[in-house]
Amino acid sequence: MKNPFRSTRVFFGEMIGELQKATWPTWTELRDSTIVVIAAALILGLFTSISDFSLLEVVQTFTRWVR
Repeated sequence: MKNPFRSTRVFFGEMIGELQKATWPTWTELRDSTIVVIAAALILGLFTSISDFSLLEVVQTFTRWVR
């Protein structure tokens, strides 16, 4: 039977080794990427809100005509 503590220690050792190989962004890259993500989320939210409101008005107008 495998020793679970040894397996865990090996896992964390390999994880730390892989994280040290990773290239981490600079503060400027991180800030710029964050701004892009926030701007994209705002634009998508605005588009979704406008689409939802427009479709609601179309459906309400159509149902008024049908009555």
